Amino acid sequence: MRLEDIGAIAAVVGMNLNIRVYPTGDAIRHAAHARLLQRFRRELHPSLRWHTEVPFPDPGDLRAWDAVTGRDGWRAGIEAETVIDDTQALDRKLALKRRDGGADYVILVVADTPRNRRALAAAGSALADLPLRSRAVLAALRSGTDPGASGIVLL
Repeated sequence: MRLEDIGAIAAVVGMNLNIRVYPTGDAIRHAAHARLLQRFRRELHPSLRWHTEVPFPDPGDLRAWDAVTGRDGWRAGIEAETVIDDTQALDRKLALKRRDGGADYVILVVADTPRNRRALAAAGSALADLPLRSRAVLAALRSGTDPGASGIVLL
């Protein structure tokens, strides 16, 4: 069946067709992305667990956290962004990951560049669900303690 046909059938019953695609197999990670995650990992207390490319709990969901850190009692899903182009799209992506990803907190790790600083400054209400800023998140994670909320880290 063609996508147009599926869309037409969905419209007849009052629904919109929404399709997502995900890479399968071993995706090649961008070198800058990997370096950003490594810089962040070096900031963590040695007692914190660290796993990369952590799949979501639902076996049918092909999304994954870039990394997960934490210890007994809490778990933070890590998303790394080397370039922020669209803060609204990023906010939507993080909201869905927060809802479905099985983590207590979301930590957005952003490359500290002038472009990304401008994007974050212009974000307005987007990313409001990430109340902690770099200093607070890093202070908690460097000491190996629960950050208590989601946040953004510029590195």
